[in-house]
Amino acid sequence: MTTVGPEMNYDILVRRTQQPAWLLLRSGHAPLVVSFLCRIFIEPNVRSIDAAELTAALEDELFELRERHGEETFPKTAQYYLNDWASPEKGWLRKFYRKGTDEAQFDLTPSTEKAIAWVSSLSERGFVGTESRLLTLFQLLKQMSEGSEADPAKRIAELHKRRDEINTEIDRVVSGDIPLLDDVSLRDRFQQFMQVAKDLLTDFREVEHNFRILDRQARKRIALWDGTKGDLLDEIIGDRDTIANSEQGRSFRAFWDFLMSSRRQEELSEMLAHVLTLPAVADLKDARVQQIHYDWLDAGDHTQRMVAQLSQQLRRFLDDKMWLENRRIMDILRSIETKALSLRENPPSGAAMSIEVATATIELPMERPLYPTTLKPIIAHVEAETGDDDIDMSALYSQVVVDRVQLANHIRQALQEKTQVTLCELIEARPLQYGLAELLTYLQLSCESFKSTLDEDTKELITWETVVVDGAAVKKQCWVQRVIFVR
Repeated sequence: MTTVGPEMNYDILVRRTQQPAWLLLRSGHAPLVVSFLCRIFIEPNVRSIDAAELTAALEDELFELRERHGEETFPKTAQYYLNDWASPEKGWLRKFYRKGTDEAQFDLTPSTEKAIAWVSSLSERGFVGTESRLLTLFQLLKQMSEGSEADPAKRIAELHKRRDEINTEIDRVVSGDIPLLDDVSLRDRFQQFMQVAKDLLTDFREVEHNFRILDRQARKRIALWDGTKGDLLDEIIGDRDTIANSEQGRSFRAFWDFLMSSRRQEELSEMLAHVLTLPAVADLKDARVQQIHYDWLDAGDHTQRMVAQLSQQLRRFLDDKMWLENRRIMDILRSIETKALSLRENPPSGAAMSIEVATATIELPMERPLYPTTLKPIIAHVEAETGDDDIDMSALYSQVVVDRVQLANHIRQALQEKTQVTLCELIEARPLQYGLAELLTYLQLSCESFKSTLDEDTKELITWETVVVDGAAVKKQCWVQRVIFVR
């Protein structure tokens, strides 16, 4: 008898037939949904799109299909289909509104992207490599085994073994024996690289979906909380940030820190450019792979901004909850005051109200801080003297004005050449002329006029020269957190 895992149980699979991915594959409009959403979202790596733009694109798609297959093929309007796909019964699209706008936005759900990826995997592959997958599994096991080894002697022995292997390989290369991968091995590894790279983009939407689930769970706990305010704060905010400190948040943070390293980005770009020039992989590469690391940055930045927005909304929701709690307390106090005023005119014969527990707050005298004496400043009575009339007043009129438009043009020109550029690179290409005022203008532009990312864990040194009154140049410097302008 063949055994199946708990995830492939019959009853579990029956319940899963109501999941969005399963419903999509069973739908009669599956070819339209998969082809259209793949072309709009997956291929160009679009994370969200305006409702008007998506409706216009679907109208063009439906018009072309009706011309070929008849008007009865898709009789409804594009807006009807989009709202149907985003309905809770289907769940193939996520319809939402961004902060500060009343126009609807659409994005794929993780279930839809899984269904599209599965349909894409049905196509026949002319070459299926297995060597690179086995090596990847071996390396993963090796990393887990070495990373969990607490015995220093074993760790040192493994490092010595690795060093000996490197020295042996160096000696072989020096002697002229340079081992190279053959075309089959190159194609095998490149095919696996493309698959994992695209799967990583697919995982971002599921990461965002998990973050939103964590946010809803935290809101539910706040809404149903019946304890004290202090216990609620310890429960929700005590871990610094519920969303960011989850397993999903820590994993994403580690990925983002690794990807945001400029050294890693340069190394990745150089290796990718070298691999794409190899003749063995010429027929396997596509335009998407050439900029896959930039797609990672865009998707990661979108996820990071979404997490920050969820954290702000969670804090605002908690503040609203506390405001309602304070208002309820004030209503109770006001009702007590009203009842007391009514009893003052007609005092009762017995007790008017009772308190369940009456306790007094005991504060010992020695627990109070000692009174610190205030030091009075001694002001000397000195007569003001008349200043000199021949003071050079030109310094008061030598003020400068930083041209924001010129700095913005400088940023745009840099982003035309690269998809992202750091503030330090901008200043190296064009040194600061007006010192700190110009630096502050760059920082203001990063918040107001350009899409930017702040790497809080990395600091960069900004230097500039300032001319003093006597004509000498003074070199100044300032440490700032890395600011990255993104196209």
